[in-house]
Amino acid sequence: MIVTVISIIGRISRRSSVVIAYLSSMIVAGAAPPDKADPALATWFRSLKAPNGTACCAVADCRRVTHRVTANGYEVKIDGKWVAVPWERVLRQTDNPTGDAVVCRVPGTTLILCFVRPPEM
Repeated sequence: MIVTVISIIGRISRRSSVVIAYLSSMIVAGAAPPDKADPALATWFRSLKAPNGTACCAVADCRRVTHRVTANGYEVKIDGKWVAVPWERVLRQTDNPTGDAVVCRVPGTTLILCFVRPPEM
């Protein structure tokens, strides 16, 4: 009985490792720069840090984004849908050489890791 339980746990653990490795590879592959990316902005994108200190672009997809301000805060358009930006994901930094709002999100999802406000007009 104990041997069977250990065998089942071992198979689950191996399968979990394969699933985690597969998902990790998808995230890294999806975090590539967009076509026609401006290489002069690469250093700025890499400098973005989430409030907890982690890099916004390490495993994220950072892009210029259409945004709007509502009574509840910022919203960004992701895959044709308006998504609310959690306040704790809005970066305090004010420098933004892109000229647009920028969102960093987990590729293929609406999970926002960082949001950089557009420059003041």
